[in-house]
Amino acid sequence: MPSIEETELEEYHGAIIADVEKLVEKYRAIFDWNVPDIDQKLADRLILGEVRKALDAIDKKLLG
Repeated sequence: MPSIEETELEEYHGAIIADVEKLVEKYRAIFDWNVPDIDQKLADRLILGEVRKALDAIDKKLLG
């Protein structure tokens, strides 16, 4: 049986995905402005890698 926290979080699942997609789009736009003839797949891979690193750092900070 899911905990109350898990049940509550399920309601926000779509919003969390949308927020992360907006974050990726923000940095995609910055790459597009700064890098002529950008390799979009490479840029996406790099951006997603940094998002994962940021999540790991936040996890470590919050959960020790």
